[in-house]
Amino acid sequence: MPLATRLACFALLCGSLPMLAQPPAGGGAQETNRTISNGGITVPGWKGQVDASAEKQGQSVNDAKLAPEAGGMRVTTGPAVSYWNPSNKASGDYTVSATFNEPKFMNLNTHPHPYGVFIGGNDLGTPNATLLYCAAYGNGSFIVRGFGPEAFQVNGRRGETNDAVHKAAGPGQPVTQTIALSVKGDKVSCAINGTVVGTYNKSDVVGTGKLKSTDGIYGIRFAHNTDAIVTDLKLTKP
Repeated sequence: MPLATRLACFALLCGSLPMLAQPPAGGGAQETNRTISNGGITVPGWKGQVDASAEKQGQSVNDAKLAPEAGGMRVTTGPAVSYWNPSNKASGDYTVSATFNEPKFMNLNTHPHPYGVFIGGNDLGTPNATLLYCAAYGNGSFIVRGFGPEAFQVNGRRGETNDAVHKAAGPGQPVTQTIALSVKGDKVSCAINGTVVGTYNKSDVVGTGKLKSTDGIYGIRFAHNTDAIVTDLKLTKP
């Protein structure tokens, strides 16, 4: 099934694909994707792909922005987007982690939107792209989801809350999350700020209708209308 069809199906479950950003608790009116001026990718070697719903609206990675900043990269969206460097590959047992600093919580949106890391990226930039991501909101909740032949949810339609996820003091205030996805044997785990918030059987994320494998490219994932700085993206092997 083409990627556009897959994501359209996912939209029926979640409202619309950019509403990755809908928080598990509370809510808000659906927002339209912004268009970021002077957008595009200016970090050498990196690529990106916006969600199919944004493509249908005529948007592309040029309507979001990935740029070097503060010893890392600043992402400003725009449409929901996944970014990666094709040389960043992981296989076997490993952990991929990064720190996300949202300088002004909800700076570009009316309700919390998530960001995080992804693993298992295969066929990225094509209609057959697959990946699995864990993403945190600045309101204390997180989601684990994937794209495969069908988009799929791992920890429920609206995710879940966890005390390990940092909460911003309020809109316009800073909040920082360190997010990690680990593969060990037949388990995949997400840890946020040093605490494992979810562990899943590999069979929950790999197989028919899901990932091809947990081996693949790793990168970062941002919902629409979100602004944060990413530092210390790294791969750790046991």
